[in-house]
Amino acid sequence: MGYKENSITNPFLYITKQIRKIYLNSSIYNTKISKVFDGGFEYIPHLKIFDCIVKVKDRKNRIEDYNIESIWENQNFSEKDLKKLHSFFWLFTIDLKSSKKITRSVISNWANLNQNYSFKSWELDTLSKRIISWIANSNYFYHEGNENFKINFTKIIKKQLNHLINEIENTELVNDKMIGCSAVIMGGLCFKHQMQYLNIGFQLLKKIINTIFDNDGFPKSRNPRQVIFYLKYFIFIRELLKDSSTDIPEFLNEIIFYLGQSFNFYFEENDGTFLFNGNHNLDTTDFKKYIKEHGYKFNNKFNSVGGYSIIKNKKDKIILDFGPTPDKKYSADYQSGALSFEIFHDKEKVITNCGYFQNYNHKLNILSKSTAAHSTLSIDDRSSCKFKKDKLGYFSLENALKVTNKKVYHDDEIWEIHGTHDGYLKEYGILHQRIIKFFPKEFKYVGEDIIISKKNFQRVSFDIRFHLLPTTNAIKTQDKRSILLQLKKSGWRFSCNHNNFDIETGLYFGKKDSYTENKNIYVHGEITSEKEKITWEIRKI
Repeated sequence: MGYKENSITNPFLYITKQIRKIYLNSSIYNTKISKVFDGGFEYIPHLKIFDCIVKVKDRKNRIEDYNIESIWENQNFSEKDLKKLHSFFWLFTIDLKSSKKITRSVISNWANLNQNYSFKSWELDTLSKRIISWIANSNYFYHEGNENFKINFTKIIKKQLNHLINEIENTELVNDKMIGCSAVIMGGLCFKHQMQYLNIGFQLLKKIINTIFDNDGFPKSRNPRQVIFYLKYFIFIRELLKDSSTDIPEFLNEIIFYLGQSFNFYFEENDGTFLFNGNHNLDTTDFKKYIKEHGYKFNNKFNSVGGYSIIKNKKDKIILDFGPTPDKKYSADYQSGALSFEIFHDKEKVITNCGYFQNYNHKLNILSKSTAAHSTLSIDDRSSCKFKKDKLGYFSLENALKVTNKKVYHDDEIWEIHGTHDGYLKEYGILHQRIIKFFPKEFKYVGEDIIISKKNFQRVSFDIRFHLLPTTNAIKTQDKRSILLQLKKSGWRFSCNHNNFDIETGLYFGKKDSYTENKNIYVHGEITSEKEKITWEIRKI
């Protein structure tokens, strides 16, 4: 988070950062990044290309409606609002056709007050978005400006690009690297005599691809949201290259191909989003329309990608988290839901996970990362993974787990998924084995959760949860032997060989940074033998 924390844990790192901070604010550094080539725009991208990364439709607001002349001197903004203001992404919402003079004035005023490096206004994510927004919208205000405005405008963009190139390797935020890389490549395409920007941008792009993705082209974080984020920016860069008649590197085509397969695997249908490892409900309609209009068509012939396995037919679908924990540096959004699953019928979700509360500063973030927020097994009211707050304020992994004995099989008569994880092995000497079978003709799921004590047998408690959408009604039958689930289109019956099961109220985080109450079925008990087997059934009625 701050320097104070680092000074305690790593004094050398603290001193190094302080020296770096002094240097960035010095006249020496300002002189260095101010050295730019002359020359204006050689190419300005077509605005429709930017639909991939930002909404540019419905420009209903007028810049005249804002008290914009003195806005840069206002100190009453929150940090979040200040970042939005300095990013200039709000230009995409403004009707710039009738206010070109004011727009030029606003940008000139910003440049006069912020022409030298400042942490608040030159932070990499904010700066990268500002470069992208200025260039994207420049057709509205640049050409009718006087020569002085044109020279100063292109100089301040190039100066910021120089800073971006100097600092992009120092950021630990991988998403910021991607946005910054896009801005650098754009600069190389748009300005005369700036091929070094393009070459540096391609080098950065290669490094991002080699570092962040596994061999199948899935993000190492195992975060499905990042599939969309990176695919959007890779396609955005490719469309810039195509629009400017610049050769497209083969490595860019290759990562789009593989990442497109992952996108198709995860977001092919609009019957709800899978809630695993940092994901919440996402509307991909506009992006799907964009890729279709630009000639992209992605197919996926596999039933397993990125540690997730899916089996489906026209009516039914099950997805299970079969993957290991990511490396610690990619674990900021990871959730400890090993062997958790979600099932769908007739485009309705029958069993879900709770989703993800993305705000790292909120206590619900760590709650949403717990095993209890997933449809899987918890031991002793503990999660299968432990998290610790890192220096950036994220809850990152302290321990790793592996999933073994994987099996995925399906035919017209039966689907089978098997897996075992060792997340409880070190602390409790326990392995969790899960077997799920689905009989399509009977619309019946039969599951076995097997708790295997490998060493130092302990009598500890366990819970197995099956989370439901907030719209699903659940009621226990009078004989206490089953629980009835009522969805909009179908009804289901849950039963279990273990007598101690019931319904409890929980929290659902399907929408970004919000929550609502939901229900979950929980099975509770105590491990009484070295091999405890809990059998359950979910059947359509």
